[in-house]
Amino acid sequence: MNILLVGSNGFLGNIIKMELDKDNDFTTLSRSGCNYNVSLENEVPNFIKSFDLVIHSAGKAHSVPKTEEDKKQFHDVNVTGTLNLLKGLEKSGLPKSFVFISSVSVYGREIGTSIDEDHPLQAKDPYGVSKIEAEKHVEEWCRSNNVVFTILRLPLLVGKDAPGNLGAMVKAINKGYYFNIGGGIAKKSMVLAKDVAVFISQVAPIGGVYNLTDGVHPNFKDLSFAISKSNKQQINLPFFVAKMFGKIGDILGDKAPINSKKVQKITSDLTFDDSKARKLLNWKPESVLSYLKNEKI
Repeated sequence: MNILLVGSNGFLGNIIKMELDKDNDFTTLSRSGCNYNVSLENEVPNFIKSFDLVIHSAGKAHSVPKTEEDKKQFHDVNVTGTLNLLKGLEKSGLPKSFVFISSVSVYGREIGTSIDEDHPLQAKDPYGVSKIEAEKHVEEWCRSNNVVFTILRLPLLVGKDAPGNLGAMVKAINKGYYFNIGGGIAKKSMVLAKDVAVFISQVAPIGGVYNLTDGVHPNFKDLSFAISKSNKQQINLPFFVAKMFGKIGDILGDKAPINSKKVQKITSDLTFDDSKARKLLNWKPESVLSYLKNEKI
């Protein structure tokens, strides 16, 4: 299959290419070091051929905007970048299928369990809002051009050298300054990046909107034990102490590393329902905890 992989130098993009490279012909697009070196927020790519499948995994994430310019960057990269990609595809020839990598952030929830694909898209933060808008543009464009589209709403991605919160957690554990809060019992949805990559090849011809998780939704305590490869007792910060620090952070404002909202987020369950993928496409991912116990990340 002739595949255009957008965001090929990113964490997930690298894994997609590694998992699917054997049986497919890849064309890559990223800011540098690819077949097409393009900053999509600034220009429309000029493709010299058409593609069977486009996988759009590029985007801005893993940062908290502090200024209006920071907020604008989420829109520029995630929305304008997507629109420019679609314009480029219109000029070169339409693909048969289009897969857009989105996020569970579109739901706008920081607390909740078993949130499914029918939940309203209520994100208010710049990242979540930009993903909602990009999703809508992809769906409208694909429907109007008779292109099969897939939207994958992903939670925390797990794999070697993962970015974001997981990367920070691994670093803290390896350096010995990680601690759980309130016993580390809060459950969070996550999924292995390699399982997402394999699923793309299955779902692309069919299409649809899907949450993907490992189905286990591990808590912080089990996750930290799996990463450290140890069952030794770890430092635990009691909830009432964390709550006190959070209130102090509320007073200090933006300079504080933690506040009451962050404490609530860390100590609350947030899980998503992927039964749609399991029923329709026999989605059977590996447990994140099982993977972490056997692999060094």
